[in-house]
Amino acid sequence: MKLTLPKHLLKLLLLTLIPVLSKAQNNGVEADLKQIMEKYSAVGTAVAVVKNGKVVYTKAFGLKDLENKVPLTNNDIFRIASISKSFSATAIMQLVEAGKISLDDDFGDLVGFKIRNPKFPEQKITLKMALSHTSGLNDSQGYLNLDVINPDKNPDWAKCYNDYLPGTKFDYCNLNFNLIGIILEKQSGERFDRYIKKQILKPLGLYANYCVDSLDSTRFVKLYEYHADSRTYTPSPAAYAPRRTEIANYVMGYSTPVFSPTGGMKISAGDLATYMIMHMNYGKAKGIRIISKKSAGLMQTALSADEGYGFALRSADNLIPGVKLKGHTGSAYGLYSTMFFNPKDKFGFVIITNGINATYTDGFPDFSRAAINCLYTHFVK
Repeated sequence: MKLTLPKHLLKLLLLTLIPVLSKAQNNGVEADLKQIMEKYSAVGTAVAVVKNGKVVYTKAFGLKDLENKVPLTNNDIFRIASISKSFSATAIMQLVEAGKISLDDDFGDLVGFKIRNPKFPEQKITLKMALSHTSGLNDSQGYLNLDVINPDKNPDWAKCYNDYLPGTKFDYCNLNFNLIGIILEKQSGERFDRYIKKQILKPLGLYANYCVDSLDSTRFVKLYEYHADSRTYTPSPAAYAPRRTEIANYVMGYSTPVFSPTGGMKISAGDLATYMIMHMNYGKAKGIRIISKKSAGLMQTALSADEGYGFALRSADNLIPGVKLKGHTGSAYGLYSTMFFNPKDKFGFVIITNGINATYTDGFPDFSRAAINCLYTHFVK
């Protein structure tokens, strides 16, 4: 004898079971994440999961402040390091769309002084090359101000250039993106941090910024460097240095590295997930278009086959076995950040930790690899 429940009772039963199943799923993923954190001695970790184009899970684990045993919360803000580059690239693509600049423009012409590899003086270095880290520039002289590459300021400026033809090889370079921040100011007429807020953060409803003093400092997550020899952590207060003197004496189109377009964004994991959705949807989130579908596609298209790097977004085919992802990582001051998504199937992950015992495999921290596979298994697979 076959028993069939009426549709209204079946629907009621399902609605009753969903919270129970969700709670069981959450309990499972949280237990697994805590084991991963323990394995890699993580201080604190914030995660966010996007599925079917929506944020379906956010959770904070561990400590925001190790010395005072302050728990990490979903509202807390991290300096996310190199994922910041994608905000700078997004802003530049807005100017490209507006016809103010071209990807093929001479990088030096846009910056305001000559940027040419002295070993290949006839080869133009383009904006496209800088966005994709194929410019031939390097960070050997530092990247915290423009003086390092300015022939009038640094006698060793030529050391900023590699020994190969620009446009032919990939070399990850922070200086590229601090120079890109300069271009944003020169072409928009707005201070870098204010432009990003006005054109990207505010439209998407994100509480974030490059400028420390524009944010509630009580929400900043302390970052910690791990020392393997003593198995201890030391705090990295420089991560949130306000640099008020430099800002007070700010020179538009030259002082921009003060805000670190290459790594200075401060944002929560949940808000970073919303930003990630915009790229997942090829330039649009919350009904707001930030960049065109074409621009978003260019950012995600690898120009360097070996590295899979586009414009501040890279391919990652070896992070989750058999899964193709786009995104970026960041590491600085003890922090490790991960933002990767699948634009076709509309899922993605944000993982940020303020301190771990970091080991690497195939270019990714083992902690981040373990965490993203854990989230994928529980929410997507």
